[in-house]
Amino acid sequence: MSVTRKIQQTPTGTFFVCLPREWANENLLQKGSEIKLEITSDGKLLVDAKADVEPQPKEISLTVGPFLSREIIGRYLLGYDIIKIEAKNRIDSNVRNLVKSTANSLAGLMIVEETTSMMTLQCLMQQPFTSPAKILQRNQASAARMIRDAATSFVNLDMDLAKNVIERDVENNKFYFLLVRILRTILQNPRLSEKLAISPIECLDYRLAAGFIEGIGDACVQMASSTLELDGNKLSADLRKLLLELQGACCEANDQAFKAFQSKDMELAENVRNQRVKIEDACSKIEEAAKDSSVDLMPQILAAVSFLRQIYERSVDMSDLVV
Repeated sequence: MSVTRKIQQTPTGTFFVCLPREWANENLLQKGSEIKLEITSDGKLLVDAKADVEPQPKEISLTVGPFLSREIIGRYLLGYDIIKIEAKNRIDSNVRNLVKSTANSLAGLMIVEETTSMMTLQCLMQQPFTSPAKILQRNQASAARMIRDAATSFVNLDMDLAKNVIERDVENNKFYFLLVRILRTILQNPRLSEKLAISPIECLDYRLAAGFIEGIGDACVQMASSTLELDGNKLSADLRKLLLELQGACCEANDQAFKAFQSKDMELAENVRNQRVKIEDACSKIEEAAKDSSVDLMPQILAAVSFLRQIYERSVDMSDLVV
């Protein structure tokens, strides 16, 4: 609803404006009621009719179905604090394990009540939230380590390191989902936007950057999975050297892309894009050298190159947010 009101002035010089009657009635306001006024950093005036009312937790009930895990994640991302899972008769062990697994993948979400036909999940994290910038920095730092470790595990045939990369992605996803939840909550709450000093357009940029970082983590997992498929086949010294050079170039591009995003440095962002020739040249050298490898080894080498190329492309996408 949008209305226009003329500013009035009392004989003593005080300015005032009338509130819309429909809005006042909807919020049960009357003479003597208190409202809260808040001035935002961009000069807007927010009027809150619920000045002395504590925000109530958002609650929703879900029924057991084929997409239950996705429904739980969806409601979590929409900012629901309490998610109840209900069944007509009994919730079987497979569904219970699915609910527990889904809850474990989401930061702060825990099972607080459980009966034969109902399970209650509650997000125990309360406001004020951690800054979106800090969560994104944490995710980026973790993804940067995963890039190095995924390529190193492949080059050195390090199975333990490859398995560790795959395991770390679970924790990465937790922070990704948490960040999306916080950003969506901020967009629904202008007061929270002011408190955390982040504008709606910045929320959009953070959401996109988080998606690119999450995609980089997925590429690292796929590369680590390729390591597990090598089955003891070792790479030649030339291939190991070329892959480590490509890894270094991708790590550098990724680091510069995130720094450019943080500082809004156009020159640094453009430098990430300008590294494409260097990256493609490194990929071509590996693909050429891979021709001398065994038939069993060549698909994994080409897959590793593809995953590193994906990491670079995600870094370019992040740097483009500066524009």
